[in-house]
Amino acid sequence: MAGGRCGPLLTALLAIWVAGLAATEGSEQAAPPAEQSRVQPMTASNWTLVMEGEWMLKFYAPWCPSCQQTDSEWETFAKNGETLQISVGKVDVIQEPGLSGRFFVTTLPAFFHAKDGIFRRYRGPGIFEDLQNYILEKKWQSVEPLTGWKSPASLTMSGMAGLFSISGKIWHLHNYFTVTLGIPSWCSYVFFVIATLLFGLLMGLVLVIISECFYVPLPRNLSEHSEQNRKSEDAHRAEQLQDAEEEKDDSNEEENKDSLVDDEEEKEDLGDEDEAEEEEEEDNLTGGVDEARSEVNDQGPLREGTVTQEEPEEAEEDIPEQPHSADTEVAEDSLRQRKSQNVSKGP
Repeated sequence: MAGGRCGPLLTALLAIWVAGLAATEGSEQAAPPAEQSRVQPMTASNWTLVMEGEWMLKFYAPWCPSCQQTDSEWETFAKNGETLQISVGKVDVIQEPGLSGRFFVTTLPAFFHAKDGIFRRYRGPGIFEDLQNYILEKKWQSVEPLTGWKSPASLTMSGMAGLFSISGKIWHLHNYFTVTLGIPSWCSYVFFVIATLLFGLLMGLVLVIISECFYVPLPRNLSEHSEQNRKSEDAHRAEQLQDAEEEKDDSNEEENKDSLVDDEEEKEDLGDEDEAEEEEEEDNLTGGVDEARSEVNDQGPLREGTVTQEEPEEAEEDIPEQPHSADTEVAEDSLRQRKSQNVSKGP
């Protein structure tokens, strides 16, 4: 009896299970398959694909509202990529900080156009119509390309990518300390400061070891010889400087002697001229004295002859005699003064 009752129960359960499977299969067949996205995610390992062909890249962050608003437009643009003969990609700056540093992304969202390895920044809106016209009308040709050190493929931007990658790893590690482990933020900062100091000391030690490995010290004999040569060169230079100073002093002394000789000659010339002038003056004065004496001698007899005849005339002639004698005295005094001056100037 028990076995007969369990049989119908088992069959009912099997029937229910089969019906459930059929329902689930029917619902799966009825639901349309999820459409696969045409936007290709770009990472540090496959970003070199954009060096070939024509590409449009979008840099975004999951927390960025402006990036979320352009997601649908970007998907539509990617669906029409085959028609436009262009590939469409996107880069998550949170997951790929190295790529954001390579392209030097500072604002979000950021769009870039690439054509055979030549990159240009697209600064228009992220709307499908504008993106489509940018490709069809080839508006990118009027945009200045990122060349030289600004090019994402350059060595400079590769170094920038490394720095951004290190900063991203540090940020993730900080979040792990503060969020996952629950460590206070200031403890995380202290840890990074100490780690930075230790890293700097380690790098300095490595550089010192490398320099010691490649530096070949000179033998002692060579070092002593080089020091002797250096000392001899210094002594030779000092001697040369001393000789130059002595030559300058000698030349200055000779110039001073020449100038003194010239001054003495000029003084002698001036003295000769003064003596000649004084001699001329003396001659003139002696001539004047002689003339005065001759006049006095000539007038003497006349005064003696006329005294007996007329006494008033003698008085009249005595009056001019006094000026003549005064003139002679003045002339004689001036001659004496000239001679005394010549005597004083002579020694």
